[in-house]
Amino acid sequence: MAGYREIDSGALRALLLQEDCLLVDVRTAEETARGIIEGARLIPLPLLPQQADELRGSRSLVFYCHSGLRSAQASAWMASHGRENVYNLRGGILAWGAAGYSLEPRT
Repeated sequence: MAGYREIDSGALRALLLQEDCLLVDVRTAEETARGIIEGARLIPLPLLPQQADELRGSRSLVFYCHSGLRSAQASAWMASHGRENVYNLRGGILAWGAAGYSLEPRT
């Protein structure tokens, strides 16, 4: 799928430290009860079309999910609707955890 870029956990960590990006978790509320990446916003994938206007702008936009599949769909959808600077976290929250990065409780 074109229009967005894949990013690995290390690159995402660096991006989060360097700039104010939009980080969106597209998992369900039940899945996020196990934890989220700090600063992430929950928008379950089925709700993305209704909330897409809130994600407009030029800041980098990073989607993630459990394994990277749903977030790839979200990334492709946003890119196909003209959003630039869109990233998908390759491997999702599984890869984030495997890289040793922590999760925060969802508030």
